[in-house]
Amino acid sequence: MRRIRPLPTTRRGRATAAVAAAVVAGTALFATGAATADNSVPRSDKEIPNLTKVEDQIEAYYGDTVINGEHYASPNSPYAQQVEGIEAKAKTYLKQAVRHDHGKKPAIVLDVDDTTLLTYNYELEVGFAYTTASSDTYIRTKTMPAVFGMTRLVDWAAQQGVTVFYVTGRPEAQRAPSAANLAAAGYKPAADASHFFLKNPTSPPAYLPCGATCTTIQYKSGTRKHIESLGYDVVANFGDQYSDLSGGYADKGFKLPNPMYYIP
Repeated sequence: MRRIRPLPTTRRGRATAAVAAAVVAGTALFATGAATADNSVPRSDKEIPNLTKVEDQIEAYYGDTVINGEHYASPNSPYAQQVEGIEAKAKTYLKQAVRHDHGKKPAIVLDVDDTTLLTYNYELEVGFAYTTASSDTYIRTKTMPAVFGMTRLVDWAAQQGVTVFYVTGRPEAQRAPSAANLAAAGYKPAADASHFFLKNPTSPPAYLPCGATCTTIQYKSGTRKHIESLGYDVVANFGDQYSDLSGGYADKGFKLPNPMYYIP
């Protein structure tokens, strides 16, 4: 019998995996006006993808491979292939961007979860039911692999003279294990105090007017604005959520695929 998984809980405003799975299939939901993360409550069950089937689609998309009880995405999966295509476009763009005289030092900004580090095993481990406690335990006790190809792209960019910044919604309390994971995953540009920004709800930085109440868009765009105030031009911004990319202060955004959750 298939294990029944609990519905996902709030992930800083996340939507359910069922809603996000429409992205995996690349199709609309079953009827016109079907519910998404941004509109109304469904009027019928026919407007909602079956959660079990959605989870199956997600696992197939990532090419789920189980080794010693841990879930891994396959390097031959549709997910890996899609990421590779995005990275190729980003590299072509960056080759041109670094040659252009911006009057400032070129930089790229990267989100962490599912942009540089893959959370797939964690999501399967908790049945797509994120909680702050389970995430914190996982981050402190396990090492997430790099998103396919991103270490090569990031390290190549650094070799071209591009400064690398990591901006994540993870809390400041997770700085040490997060930085260690980035290094262990193969990212050579250091996630040190000057290049790694995390949310600090108890002592938010002065450059964020919204303080501890920032939305994801306010926090991320405000941090990019701060980076540019230091003399950098953010030539590219990478994220798996549209909220990672919205709000300006980046010349171009690159959206990495993530059908597992939604953060507004």
